Amino acid sequence: MTARPQSASESETSLTRPERLDRLPFTRKHGRLLTGSGIGWALDAMDVGLISFVMAALAAQWQLTQTEQSWLGSIGFVGMALGASLGGLLADKIGRRSVFALTLLVYGVATGASALAGSLAVLLALRFVVGLGLGAELPVASTLVSEFAPAKIRGRVVVILEAFWAVGWLLAALIAYFIIPLSDDGWRWAFALGLVPALYAIVIRRGLPESVRFLETKGRDAEAEAIVRDFEASAGVASPSVLETEPATGATVAQASQASQASQPSQESQAAPAGTTAEQLPAPGLSHLFGPLLRRRTAALWLTWFGVNFAYYGAFIWIPSLLHDGGFTLVKSFQFTLIITIAQLPGYALAAVLIETWGRRATLATFLAGSAVSAVMFGQAESDTMILVTGCALSMFNLGAWGALYAVTPEVYPTQIRATGAGWAAAFGRIASIVAPLLVPVLFRSGGLGLVFAVLGGTFLLAMVSALFLPEMAGEDLDE
Repeated sequence: MTARPQSASESETSLTRPERLDRLPFTRKHGRLLTGSGIGWALDAMDVGLISFVMAALAAQWQLTQTEQSWLGSIGFVGMALGASLGGLLADKIGRRSVFALTLLVYGVATGASALAGSLAVLLALRFVVGLGLGAELPVASTLVSEFAPAKIRGRVVVILEAFWAVGWLLAALIAYFIIPLSDDGWRWAFALGLVPALYAIVIRRGLPESVRFLETKGRDAEAEAIVRDFEASAGVASPSVLETEPATGATVAQASQASQASQPSQESQAAPAGTTAEQLPAPGLSHLFGPLLRRRTAALWLTWFGVNFAYYGAFIWIPSLLHDGGFTLVKSFQFTLIITIAQLPGYALAAVLIETWGRRATLATFLAGSAVSAVMFGQAESDTMILVTGCALSMFNLGAWGALYAVTPEVYPTQIRATGAGWAAAFGRIASIVAPLLVPVLFRSGGLGLVFAVLGGTFLLAMVSALFLPEMAGEDLDE
C-alpha cells in the first residue's frame, strides 16, 4: 500500500535537490539502484576471481612457469589502472550511468572472447582489454550509488554494494570447482560465462537513473528534478510545491525565482569541502586533487588504496596456485578457496553495521589491522585446519576493509570531481595490484609462504596508518 504523501512545508522549498534525496528513507527505488549496480559489481568480481582459478588450470595444461602465471595475473590490472583513471574522467563528463553500462559491455565481450584464446599472448591481450572495463566500472558504480543513498545510511549502502563482490567471487569459486575440472576445456567454458555482463549492460543503460548531482553540474535541471520527484514519490514524501527548476548546481527550489547572479555564491560554496570558500576552490580537474585543499586527503586515500590492493591481490590471485604448489590437488585447492571465499560475507555484514556506528575511519582501520594479523598467521599455518581458519579470518577482515574503503572514497571529493577522484585513487591502487602478483613468486622462492604473507601483512599496516588521515564523513552531506 502506497504511503500518503506528506504536505510540503515552507522550509522544504529551501532544500537543494541533494538535500531532498538525503532526507528520504531507503525505498524500493534505492533498492533497485543498489541491486542493479550490485549485479554489475558481482559480475566484475566473478571475472577477476576466475583468472585466479584459470591460472592454476593453465599452469598444468599449457605448462606455464610461475613467471608466466604472474604475467597472466597482472596484465588485467594494467588495464584496470588505465580504465579506472579514464573511467572516472569520463563519468564526470558524460555521466555515471553511461560509463557503467559501457564498461560492462567492454569487459563482458572481452571475457567471452578469452574462451577462444589459443595462446598465452592472445589471452594476455584480451585480459588487458577486460581490465580496461573492470577498472572503470568499480569507482563509477560506487560513486553513482553513494550520490543517491540517504546521508544517514550512505556508508552502509555502499558497503552492501561492495558485498556483491563476495557474491561474484563465490560464483567464480563455484564455477571453478564444478566446471573447470570437468575437462581440459573447462576453463574455456568458465570464460564463456563472462559474456553475461555484456547482455546486462543493456539492462543497466535502460533501468538505472543518472546521478542527480551530475545532471546539475551539466545544467540538466529538468531531468534532475524529475528523478528527485520520482524518488520522493516512491518514499511517500511530497515534493516542494514550487515547480520552477533550479538554474544551477546546488540551487534550492526557493532560489529558482532569483537571478542566477544572486544564487551563484551559494552554488559554489556547496561544492567546496568543509572549511573552504568558493574563491579558494580552483576549477575542477585532475590538478585539483593535489591542490592545497585536497592534497592531504588525496595522499591518504591513494596510499590506502595502494596498500589494500597490494595485499588483497597478492594473496587472493595466488592462493589457489600456492595451495596447489604446496601439495593440494587442483580440486582440493579450489575447495579450500571456496570455503575461504564464503568468509567474505560476514566481513561485509559486520562492516555494514560498524560503518555507521563506529564511523568510517575506525571501521576501516580496525579491519585493516585484523587483515594484517590474519595475513601473518596464514603464512605460518601448517595444518589444514589452521589454513582454513586463518584464511577465513584474512578473507573476512580484508573484504570488510574493502567495503569500508569504497564507502569512504566517494565522500572525499566534491561532486564536480568525485568520479575523477575515486577513479584516480583506484588507478593508483591498481599499480599495487600489478606489482603484487609479479612479486609473489619471487618472495615465495626466497622465503616460502611465511615471507609472502609477512610482506602482505606489512602493506595492510601501511594502509591502516594512511586510513587514519582520511576525513570522517559519517552522516554528512557529500559536498560538505
